Amino acid sequence: MKTLPTISLERLVLRPFILDDAPVVQQLAGDPYVAETTLYIPHPYEDGVAEKWIGTHADNFNGDRSLELAIVHKEKDELIGAICIGYNNKFNHGELSYWIGKEYKNKGYCTEAAKGIVDYAFKQLKLNRIFARHLGKNPASGKVMEKLGMKYEGTLRQHVLKNGEYDDLVYYGLLKDEWRNRRGFDRNGERAASSYTET
Repeated sequence: MKTLPTISLERLVLRPFILDDAPVVQQLAGDPYVAETTLYIPHPYEDGVAEKWIGTHADNFNGDRSLELAIVHKEKDELIGAICIGYNNKFNHGELSYWIGKEYKNKGYCTEAAKGIVDYAFKQLKLNRIFARHLGKNPASGKVMEKLGMKYEGTLRQHVLKNGEYDDLVYYGLLKDEWRNRRGFDRNGERAASSYTET
């Protein structure tokens, strides 16, 4: 049985969810803003959904399917969002996804969390490629992807139906070699000052 990691960053900690987080998850993810800017989060966010979701994380990690972590503000010790790498070891690639509570947006938290989990995914999960996608009506998410060094790879036009309206899916990707060059890592993924501390 593998233990879900905890990743310490400058302002944030990425840690495993616990069942006690469920009420905050329901409150944050239940905001229409979060549902509107993500593909699969439901609205309304019903009772019990958070608990069921949290209950899948250990099995998903031990089954080499995904790493899902809580985004926690270090100073305030507040849960502010969630971040995930869903990965496929057959192809050594993974999909980055994230959401953050409305009151915490525009503070760089998504970018900081994403950099931390991407570093972990390339170094510890040994992935060769990470991709991400965002709804066409949510270009702010694409800005986060660009800050990670991800490259625009294409748009699937009117690919999804969200709240009765068709929307585009915009794809970005990052290769391990591009990540190494951007982050200053050597071929072994090491550098003098790592961007995260794993505990």
